[in-house]
Amino acid sequence: MRLAATLLLVAMAAIFMLARTMLGTHPAWGYVLAFSEAAMVGGLADWFAVTALFRHPLGLPIPHTAIIPENKDRIADTMAGFLRSNFLTPQVVARRLSGMNTAETVGRFLADPAKHGETRLRSGATSLLGDLLQSLDDEQLGGLMKQGLRSQLDKLEAAPLLGQLLDAAIADKRHLPLIESMLRWAGLTLEDNEDLLRAMIRDKANALVRWTGLDEKLANAVLDGLYRVLAECLIDPDHPLRAKLNEGLAKLAHDLTHDPEMRAKVARMKSEVLANPAMSRWLDGMWQRTRGALLKATRDPDSALSGQFGRSLTELGEALQRDVRLQALVNRFVRRTLVGMTTRYGGEIVRLVSETVKRWDAVTVTERIEGAVGRDLQFIRINGTLVGGLVGIVLHLLNGIL
Repeated sequence: MRLAATLLLVAMAAIFMLARTMLGTHPAWGYVLAFSEAAMVGGLADWFAVTALFRHPLGLPIPHTAIIPENKDRIADTMAGFLRSNFLTPQVVARRLSGMNTAETVGRFLADPAKHGETRLRSGATSLLGDLLQSLDDEQLGGLMKQGLRSQLDKLEAAPLLGQLLDAAIADKRHLPLIESMLRWAGLTLEDNEDLLRAMIRDKANALVRWTGLDEKLANAVLDGLYRVLAECLIDPDHPLRAKLNEGLAKLAHDLTHDPEMRAKVARMKSEVLANPAMSRWLDGMWQRTRGALLKATRDPDSALSGQFGRSLTELGEALQRDVRLQALVNRFVRRTLVGMTTRYGGEIVRLVSETVKRWDAVTVTERIEGAVGRDLQFIRINGTLVGGLVGIVLHLLNGIL
């Protein structure tokens, strides 16, 4: 484009020389002369303006030229400030994410990855991820991962989250299988410990009851009653004991969400768990398993995404597309996470941009900016040449009329 704009300027100069030679032969040559003369002026002026952005025209140190290389650091600060003010503010990020259904998009990708570009993404990303995991120091990276996970768990207010999950499970009746499993577990536990319970009943009975042999009948009656109650609870969905269990779970969900004492108790339990050395060992094992699984997946992505794991991802994707409440939960989590990251790390990102640009030498900055917008700037030269020529014709016409 620079060559095209320069050739157009040279063509105007040739036409100007020709028009001066032929000026007396026909009145039309006056218009050609006016057009070419004004076009040269316009083309030269725009050439100077475009060149002055990136370098000194003809190498001459004319004031206010080579604007970009001379003001590289100020441009870096301005660019970083613009990025911070218009993109990396919590308000902008929250407003942008409020209209996005991230969960549904992820769900569509997981449910049918091949349709949504999984093959293309995987081919480039898996080898890069594998090389990255292999090159990074395992102990240091694991320490960072564990420290970050522990920090996030420490900040997480677990009680309201558990309360909301339990409340949602009760509303959707997803807790009923859990209650039935608990009843069956109670029945099996009772059956496995019959001898212990009989011994306890005999020990609590007085000597007269034991002498008459009624202690055995009492133990049988107690055990039979417990078996009957558990069986009735399993068969009858409206059994009073089930209602009590539902009532207790609902109260627990309410207390986890609204009771300060319960929330403080859960917070203390969470802190004790995080401080336990077993938790550190569990995090170590989880990191090693995760790293091993990631390395295996990057080396053989087809097998990693097949089988039960692949089916689980597909089911998760379908659930994300289908369940509106799950979408709302995931979208809220994503929005809060990204807004929080913007609040905490926005300044660091801006500083990274500013310092990176400042570290570039003037030639690099000039080349990169000119490479990005230089083609359009050459169109300015072309337009300046043509518009200048048209203005020259108009002025020549007005001069003849006046």
